[in-house]
Amino acid sequence: MAALRGLLARPLASYYLLISSAGLLLVIGLTMVFSATSVQAYAREGNAFAALTKQAIFAVIGIVAFWACQRLPARTFRVLGLPVLGLSVVLLLLLNLLLAYGSLANTASKIGPLEANLLWLYLGPIQVQPSELAKFGLVLWGADVIARKGAKLGWWRELATPLFPAVGLLFVLVGYNDLGTMLCLLALVVGLLWAAGVRMRVFAALSVLGLIGVGLLVAVASLGAGSGEKGEQNYRLARLTMFISRPEDCDLKDCYQADQARTAIDYGGWFGAGLGQGKLKWDWLPAANNDFIFAVIAEELGVVGCAVVLALFAVLAYTGLRIARRVEDPFRRLAAAAVTTWLVSQAVINIGGVVGLLPITGLPLPFISDGGSALVVTLAAIGMLASFARAEPDAARALHARPPARWVRLVWAPLPPLPGRRRRPATPPAARGSVPRSRARREDDDETAPRGTRADRGRAGTASERRR
Repeated sequence: MAALRGLLARPLASYYLLISSAGLLLVIGLTMVFSATSVQAYAREGNAFAALTKQAIFAVIGIVAFWACQRLPARTFRVLGLPVLGLSVVLLLLLNLLLAYGSLANTASKIGPLEANLLWLYLGPIQVQPSELAKFGLVLWGADVIARKGAKLGWWRELATPLFPAVGLLFVLVGYNDLGTMLCLLALVVGLLWAAGVRMRVFAALSVLGLIGVGLLVAVASLGAGSGEKGEQNYRLARLTMFISRPEDCDLKDCYQADQARTAIDYGGWFGAGLGQGKLKWDWLPAANNDFIFAVIAEELGVVGCAVVLALFAVLAYTGLRIARRVEDPFRRLAAAAVTTWLVSQAVINIGGVVGLLPITGLPLPFISDGGSALVVTLAAIGMLASFARAEPDAARALHARPPARWVRLVWAPLPPLPGRRRRPATPPAARGSVPRSRARREDDDETAPRGTRADRGRAGTASERRR
């Protein structure tokens, strides 16, 4: 324990913990995506590496985004907050309008080069998931807004404008198609307000509003809203009721995915069947490469492999909160806490749904699930955290004390700014007029005496009296 405390006391411990945990999770993700998709990819396309190649390309793009974000200062992130959030809102509006048009016209959700498919928006050959960009935009914009308000957050009207209306609009646009992502956004907002020190009654009000919103989104799924179908079974309600009280006559359609996930975990045991030796990924387990990839890890790597993944997410959570506690800038503190809450809550919701501790929501597992937009945005958020880790006071002083070579700073990351000393506000000087005020005359001043001469200091009496 003493050695561990010594390692954690080093100036750049947060930076190296963040890089190592995120890097290991990325390597595990690429490996498990190949293992989960190789059989079906070979059967359909004749190339077992098709899905891995696509995921590796997105991983390279994500690493470039990580490199770019760790070079940016905090003021650049504050400036980018509103444009990123605005772009995500525009893409979400476009996605929902296309889906509504396809549902009303009973045709494909496509207009020219624009096409919508559940959570994905196709802009010609480019495929994006706007909800992933919305998470990052909400982190940047929300942290900037709260940092600017400061102590005024104690007033309800300061929270009501403009934070709550924007968050409510984002919840509706995201939850219309994806209830799981809306819950992740709700956890992100809770983490942001918790780091800002907002009163507990605000969290109680948010909890009530969140439950009402979830109930409305579950209800409108029966009307054909979003990914629901009018006249068909409400799949959102079915997932909740199946989790709360599993019916005895649960049919194959409703319980199949959850049962296959439990079967995969059971087959894995303590040490697993071996990497690549799983059987349920042979088109028995739906979404094995995405939402239920943790079941593939449990089957092939066993309890030991699952424990390693959970430990890496625990290290990531500890590191993010450590960065949030150590940085001095309010924006950095709030953004670090929000990103950590986002990634950890998404991992908890995904893993909890796979093992049966939470309802199934369809959220991907960060770093590990197959998906390009999610991986790129996640690595960009990790790059921002790396920039904040280098800006910790001890880390910044250590980097300036022994700066790396110039080419390393040009290729990897520039030196962070040195922490400024906190100065006490100077006492404001007394107000002065255009002309200095003259000294008030004393009552015993002689008006006839020369200026500056006191009457009692004059020579009184005769010379003989003065000599005596």
